Amino acid sequence: MSKKWYVLHTYSGYENKVKKNLETRIETMGLENNVFGIEIPTEMVTEIKEGGRRVESEKKVFPGYVLVRMELDDRSWAAVRNTPGVTGFVGADGNPAPLTRDEYNKIMKRTDVKKKPAVSSSLEVGQSVKVVSGPLAEFDGVVSEVSPDAGKVRVMVSIFGRETPVELSFDQVAKI
Repeated sequence: MSKKWYVLHTYSGYENKVKKNLETRIETMGLENNVFGIEIPTEMVTEIKEGGRRVESEKKVFPGYVLVRMELDDRSWAAVRNTPGVTGFVGADGNPAPLTRDEYNKIMKRTDVKKKPAVSSSLEVGQSVKVVSGPLAEFDGVVSEVSPDAGKVRVMVSIFGRETPVELSFDQVAKI
C-alpha cells in the first residue's frame, strides 16, 4: 500500500467543516498512520468593488472538493467516506481514483502564493461607467471590452463630440 492523494466530493461550502470533521475522526479512530494530509486548494483573488476599491480574498479553486492523502484500506475508506459532509470519492463506479503526481502538482501550483493574484470585476460590455481617476476623471463612457487577465477595460468616451476608445484599469472606473 502506498500513500496517494484522493479527491473527496463534499457539499459545496462545507469544505472547511469536512476538513475539521476528518481531522477529528482520524484522531478519535486512531487513523494517523493511514491518513496523512488534508488540503483544500485555494488561490488569492483581487476583486474590484464599487468605486475602484481592491479587495483581496481567498477563493476555493475547486468548490465542493477536498484532497486527502491516505493509504486506502477498508478501515480508512469507511472512516473518510462516512464523515459528515462527504458525499463520496471521485472515481469511476464508486472506486476511488488516486491523483497522479502531475495532477496533484497542477492543482497545488494554482495555490502558489508567489503568483500575482487574479483580478475579477463585475464590469460588462455595454455597461455605462464613470471614469473616477486619471486625466479623463469625471468623463462618462460605455464599456466596449473587458480584459480580466490584464485588469483592463476599454471604454468608449465622448471627447469633443467624438467617441474615443480609452484603455483603463478596473480601479479607474465605477458603474453609474
